[in-house]
Amino acid sequence: MTVCIALLRAVNLPGHNKVAMRDLLGLLADLGMRDAQSLLQSGNLVFRAEKHTSLQLEQLLEHAARKRLGLDTHILVRTAKEWHAVIEQNPFPAEARSDPSHLLVVALKQAPARAGESGLQQAISGREIVRVKGKHAYIVYPDGIGRSRLTSALIEKHLGTRGTGRNWSTVLKLGTLADWP
Repeated sequence: MTVCIALLRAVNLPGHNKVAMRDLLGLLADLGMRDAQSLLQSGNLVFRAEKHTSLQLEQLLEHAARKRLGLDTHILVRTAKEWHAVIEQNPFPAEARSDPSHLLVVALKQAPARAGESGLQQAISGREIVRVKGKHAYIVYPDGIGRSRLTSALIEKHLGTRGTGRNWSTVLKLGTLADWP
């Protein structure tokens, strides 16, 4: 079995896509996933799965969540190995050490075209910096995420794909959870 991380996009926001983590964990168990755990209440799941590709798991989980929980959202799946590569490839190690809450990793449904990253960087009106590596965008928000005009909508528009972000502290916690024996 492979250890996987599933990130649910835009769940448990005020008045939007409410779902109990115990319901998600039950759904995973019913689908044959093992040892499922959640981190926080924002749709971070770690579990063991039989040999499926990340894309197959995304499709399976999205369909099951819609059908059984009435939850219509994007779900992004990475194996533990892929997640550790995300951590190792971080282009902003100094920011990760000094200000991890202002470093965001956005997991993307698909790798964007190179022009998308360039267009996104040009659309930034503040001091944010973006680097894209495959299916992940690393973004430094030196003045804070909440005040930034670099929103999820703008990111997705320029990169041409859906995604969901996690701050660096959460990225590391998920990596630790994915390491259990």
